[in-house]
Amino acid sequence: MAQVTIRINGYAYAVGCEDGQEQHLQQMASQVDRRVERIKAIGGQSGEARLLALVALLMADELHDMAADRMPAGTAALIEEAEAVRAQADWRERQLANLAERAEAIAAALEHD
Repeated sequence: MAQVTIRINGYAYAVGCEDGQEQHLQQMASQVDRRVERIKAIGGQSGEARLLALVALLMADELHDMAADRMPAGTAALIEEAEAVRAQADWRERQLANLAERAEAIAAALEHD
């Protein structure tokens, strides 16, 4: 396992990676550092943890946009429709379970009378 020192926001971090992945790790750290600098230019620095959280959110948003761009037309609508159908099915399953419980309670009450 290789050990690489990366720099993000002026701080050095020792990070382990697989042998041969050192340059890739350095490139990823550079991407994070560029986003740190972009956020600092927009709103100044407000603490290391908050800054890195904003960078993570920015990168997550970029990944989301990339994934959305790769989706065939209409896929997002189909996903929403599938989620709605699943929610409806879950609701119906809960309703049936409630009805079954009520029917069992009624049957139990009738047996005791």
